[in-house]
Amino acid sequence: MADERMWGGRFSEQPDALLVRVNASISFDKRLVFEDVLGSIAHSRMLKAVGLISEDIQSKIEGGLLEVLARFADGKVELKDSLEDIHTHVEQDLRATAGAEAAGQLHTGRSRNDQVALDLALWLRSAVGGLRSAVLDTIETLLDKAEEGRTVLVPGVTHLQAAQPITVGYQLLAYVMPLLRDEERLTGLRGRLRYCPLGSGSLAGSPLPLDRNHVAESLGFEGGPSLNGMDSVAARDLAAEICQVAALTGVDLSRLAEDMILWASPGYGYISLPDACCTGSSLMPQKKNPDGLELVRGKSARLIAHATALTTLMKGLPMAYNKDLQEDKEAVFDAVDSLLDMLALTRLSLSGVSIDKARCAAAVQAHSAMMATDLADYLVHKGLPFRSAHEVAGQIVADAENSGMQLSEMSLKKMQERDGRFESDIYEWLDPEQSVAKRKVFGGPAPEEVARVIASLRAELVARRTKIASEHKAFPLLEELEKSGRLPG
Repeated sequence: MADERMWGGRFSEQPDALLVRVNASISFDKRLVFEDVLGSIAHSRMLKAVGLISEDIQSKIEGGLLEVLARFADGKVELKDSLEDIHTHVEQDLRATAGAEAAGQLHTGRSRNDQVALDLALWLRSAVGGLRSAVLDTIETLLDKAEEGRTVLVPGVTHLQAAQPITVGYQLLAYVMPLLRDEERLTGLRGRLRYCPLGSGSLAGSPLPLDRNHVAESLGFEGGPSLNGMDSVAARDLAAEICQVAALTGVDLSRLAEDMILWASPGYGYISLPDACCTGSSLMPQKKNPDGLELVRGKSARLIAHATALTTLMKGLPMAYNKDLQEDKEAVFDAVDSLLDMLALTRLSLSGVSIDKARCAAAVQAHSAMMATDLADYLVHKGLPFRSAHEVAGQIVADAENSGMQLSEMSLKKMQERDGRFESDIYEWLDPEQSVAKRKVFGGPAPEEVARVIASLRAELVARRTKIASEHKAFPLLEELEKSGRLPG
């Protein structure tokens, strides 16, 4: 086994089997093979450019690495715990494809420390782009459904109590806004992934004449080489950040899921969820369970756990690299995978939602007390100070409750007993549709304002997608390999 290890020279005994098993990361970091190969090709080209390896050796390395990538894609590479990680597996398989001499020269001027930092940075850049697109796709689904429900009234609630009439569209827009902020957080993270860590070595760079700019440019790192080798290999704040943003996004999706679950429940009945995102009961034939949205709600806890785990992992680590940092990848990979699933489940659930307009209208009529604010606003319109108007409105609400009637059923005479300013036009103010239509304030629930916001947000989606495309375009090395057709399909 000693000849398989990158570090076995100073050891007289082999590591214990327990350490070999626990130390191995190949079971999860195998998904970095594409990034590892691209980083190694860029490194080999730089080594040739500065004269550390010959053109012949570099050609063998590059051809061999592409063959290794194809072998991984075809499942022909045997994964072994004794080879620890993806970096060692790639180098060992390269020996069989390019020869021991070429493979042995590939690691010149680099450490697994800066190698894994590079692989993770490349992977995160791609993952961030995928998440941003998925968030925007989910927002678009929300906008489509908001357009459909922009005139359908429902009770708006605070403290789970009927508060004021709004529309289905207006409430759905309330979920769009935090998701837009989540996408902005991912955009900020993408900007912080602009420095190339390769060339940092284990922590202190290299005395060899490496051209770090060469690698950074070929791999599309806009900021160039990283500025401190210790930070480059030991920092995992960007890995933690993607977990933190994923956790926040997951919480936003969970709140949306919770409201849609409530709306679809028999007590509300505002919407019906599509069969495609629901399951039944093994005992009760009538059940239609909102499992898709419940999974979204449940997986948000998983994302919070990953964010907490990575922050805790980093809390007490001394500079520079420590093996503890191997624990970062499983959390990051699972956070990204889980969030993508949550976003897809949300889109699936929302896209097939049907709105029960009759149930929504009945709910509004059954909660006419939520027009009490309009009652007070009417008196303000008539010249009464708001605090006094609020008190009068509260008294009339109490009168209605004591009489066992809806607020809309109160007679004009009864209301005038509380304040003589009331006239017959008060019933226009107590009409929920007119109430919502009057709320044309910027960002308000009036259908015409909701329509304006939806149109504005659709234009915003186009702009943000354009930005993603510009920031996540293929970098020079990848673009060259794709155009040449040398990358395995």
